Amino acid sequence: MNRTRLLQLLQDVKSGTLDVDNAAEKLSMLPFEDLGYARVDHHRAIRQGWPEVIYCAGKTPVQVAGIVESMMHRNSPVLATRASPETFSEVKHIAPRAVYNETAKIITLAAEEEISVPAKPSLKNIAVVTAGTSDIPVAEEAAVTAEFLGNRVDRIYDVGVAGIHRLISTLDRLRSANVLIVVAGMEGALASVVGGLVERPVIAVPTSVGYGASFNGIAALLTMLNSCASGVSVVNIDNGFGAGYTAAMINRI
Repeated sequence: MNRTRLLQLLQDVKSGTLDVDNAAEKLSMLPFEDLGYARVDHHRAIRQGWPEVIYCAGKTPVQVAGIVESMMHRNSPVLATRASPETFSEVKHIAPRAVYNETAKIITLAAEEEISVPAKPSLKNIAVVTAGTSDIPVAEEAAVTAEFLGNRVDRIYDVGVAGIHRLISTLDRLRSANVLIVVAGMEGALASVVGGLVERPVIAVPTSVGYGASFNGIAALLTMLNSCASGVSVVNIDNGFGAGYTAAMINRI
């Protein structure tokens, strides 16, 4: 935030011309840092409970590193999705503590001071379930996101409907979760099956895994959107991050 504007807000509160609630509302809209190619929203944590997340696809490694550096100066934890090894290499130059999950394609960097992390750890489980091994990259994006936001994650992989006994054998784990993320390509039927077995919210993630008529995930998306099981909601194709973030928000309620 511009120092002059901050001092003016404080003066207005002190003089009584601006009450604390209105001042907090004004602060929640500021500040951002203009890097020329990006405007880094440093107050998103105040508004939403977690800092801005960096979507790396379409950005150059140098641009991502610049955004990470800006966030580091504010001691913000960093979560960067869809990151390539080349991007991580660039980030590592300015953030030696950064960690890269190659399967999830996520870069994480914990804040140096724990008090700066707005999300409180949750003791409630999030189950991340996949139909097949090919769905794991999207599932890991969800799992790593949820874990970095302070949640415990139970990974239940390769339990698709083609071998339904594999899913049934994990029923206790499914029912012990507070939220379930179900990741499936092909026909996407797993989300409906899981939704019919549990009394918790299910976040369905269609993946682009499948042969020609799966239309890069559209078939799974339509199946999930038309689920007859109650309590199933759907995010976009391959959007593991969106599912992990939403599950973390549910756990914080």
